[in-house]
Amino acid sequence: MNRLLFRLPTLITLGAGLLLLLHGPIPQPAHYHAFADHSVLFGLPHGADVASNIGFALVGLWGFARLRPMRHQQCLRAGWHGYRLFLLGLVLTAIGSAFYHLAPDNARLVWDRLPIALACAGLLAAVRAEVRPGSDTSRDAAVLALLAVLSVAWWYLTELRGQGDLRPYLLLQALPLVLIPLWQAIHASPRRDRLWFGIALLLYVAAKAAELLDHQIAAHLGWISGHTLKHLLAMAAAAAVVGRLSQRLGETGDAATRVASAAQTHIRPGIPERD
Repeated sequence: MNRLLFRLPTLITLGAGLLLLLHGPIPQPAHYHAFADHSVLFGLPHGADVASNIGFALVGLWGFARLRPMRHQQCLRAGWHGYRLFLLGLVLTAIGSAFYHLAPDNARLVWDRLPIALACAGLLAAVRAEVRPGSDTSRDAAVLALLAVLSVAWWYLTELRGQGDLRPYLLLQALPLVLIPLWQAIHASPRRDRLWFGIALLLYVAAKAAELLDHQIAAHLGWISGHTLKHLLAMAAAAAVVGRLSQRLGETGDAATRVASAAQTHIRPGIPERD
C-alpha cells in the first residue's frame, strides 16, 4: 500500500499524459487575443493588462533579494535550483506578458507562455527535491526547463501549421496543481508548507477561472477585466510561495536563537563556587 502511494504521483503523471495523447490536439480558442481590457494607460494600449504584470517582477525580485543570500541554509538548499528557476520565470513573465499585451498575437504570445512554463517547471523541481532527499535538483530543474521550452515550441510550431496543440503546455500547468499537494501530503511536509502552498495553488486556480471569464467579469464589474484580475491573482499566488519560503528563514533563525540561548543557560562562569 505504501509503495503504491509513493508511486501515485508518477502514475497520475503518466495517466494524464496518456489521456491527453488519446484526446487529440487541443487548439487555442479562435478569439483568444480579443481581450476585454481596452484601457489606455500613459499612452499604452490595453493598459491594465500591461501594467498588472509589474507584480510578477516585484515578487520575483523580492524572492531573489530575500532568498538568494540564504540559499545554502538547510531550509532552502534542497530546492534552491528549482526555486531559482521559478523566480526567474516570474521576472521574465512580467516582461514577456507586458510585451504580448501591447499588441497581442501568436508570435508575441510565445514570450508570454514560455516564462510561465519555466515558472511551473521550477516549482515542480523545487518541491520534488524537498520531499525526496537525495534528488538532483539542478538536473531536475534543467530537464523540466527543457520540457517547458519544448511545450511552448510544440504549440507554436503546430499553430504555424494551422493545427495548434496546447496539450504539453496545459499538462505542465496542471501538474503542479495535483503533484505539489500530493507530494507534500505523502511525504508529510511541514503543516505551514502545505497550508501556504495550498493557498497559492487555489489562488492560481482562481486566476485561471478569471482568465476564462475575462469578458463576463469586465461586463459585471466594469472597472477591471477578468484577464487583469488573473494577473493579480497569479501574482498573489507567487507571493504566497515566496512569503512562505521567507517565513522558513525566520523560523530557522528563531530556532538557532533558541538553541544558543538554551546552551548559554547551561554554561557556568569560570569562577569557582564558594563553599
